[in-house]
Amino acid sequence: MRIIRIETFAVIVPMQPGTVHSPAYEDSCHQFDWKGKFFADVPKYIYKVWADDGSFGLGESYREVSEELIQRNIRLLLGQDPMKMNLRQLPIPPGREYDGFEVAIYDLVAGKLGVPVYTLLGGACRDRVRVDYWTGRRTPSEAAAIAGMAKERGFRGLKMKCALEDPNVERVEEIAARCGPDFEIVLDPNQRFEHPAHALRIARRVEKYKVTFEDPVPRWNLDWYRLLREKTSVPIALHVHLPYAAHGQSIREMIAAIKLEAVDIFNLGGGLASFVKMADIADAAGIPVWHGTEVDLGILDASYLHACAAAPACTLPSDIIGNFLREDDLIAEPLRYDQGFALVPQTPGLGVTLDEDALARYTLERRVYPQ
Repeated sequence: MRIIRIETFAVIVPMQPGTVHSPAYEDSCHQFDWKGKFFADVPKYIYKVWADDGSFGLGESYREVSEELIQRNIRLLLGQDPMKMNLRQLPIPPGREYDGFEVAIYDLVAGKLGVPVYTLLGGACRDRVRVDYWTGRRTPSEAAAIAGMAKERGFRGLKMKCALEDPNVERVEEIAARCGPDFEIVLDPNQRFEHPAHALRIARRVEKYKVTFEDPVPRWNLDWYRLLREKTSVPIALHVHLPYAAHGQSIREMIAAIKLEAVDIFNLGGGLASFVKMADIADAAGIPVWHGTEVDLGILDASYLHACAAAPACTLPSDIIGNFLREDDLIAEPLRYDQGFALVPQTPGLGVTLDEDALARYTLERRVYPQ
């Protein structure tokens, strides 16, 4: 089998209205800006990687990848036999452009073999993956309303963006009043609690609730993470969500955090193979993980479920819920959810089918290689 053609589709799929911030934060919040643009307004790429037997694999890139490097990867993949590739490291250079093609190759090979993608990652530990809901910065009352809606849909927790100056304690109190003391809350300031003293002032007021801090202070200072673990019972999560280009850096960051006993949890991301490898390192250290996302579309979200299914340590709720937040997920049948779990697709490959009409609706530009 040989790769004979690759199609790329540059797409922009907006967020549904009201799914990110409260209006009170829209003008002042640049947390989701991506080099001057709101993150959902930055194009992603959908890939179809065609083999000479008429089969193809589906891939989805992260936001803002280089078209020049996409074309470089395509030149390197054309003519290759995917059945003879080492799937742990494809014959293309590492970089942010790597992972979307990795997903497509796994989909193509697993489809050809008639097995789900998780089989190629070592087999499934589970057939459903815990997930929590997600939102941006909210007023306390709106945060409680979002949490209440999520609980009605079967979710048991909410991950929420925030900043030091926000009413974080009031948000937690109103969510707990609305959803009960067992409802889980992740406060993710993207390092913007700035200093352990600031984080501790918040932690001491929310310790009685089921609250986790993700990246509360700058990630470069792991000593601060260890200090927080010593001073508060609030679990501390470190976000190691880097593309394949920084895989070695990710491993070193994890090992440093493990040696310092600086974290309770890892939020991991990156490609299929690298996620499973990093999750196994966390598992050896006895640290549970969840899978991070970029509020993605259906193809990447499906790939995350396969990776989570294959990783024993992935026992904490991931925020794989892009289809609840985007206008469309670009797959014909949405991923299935049941009482706070996403069901892992069981059919060959990724187990999803491209919605061609939706793809056409959101495509900015289509290219076919070789041209």
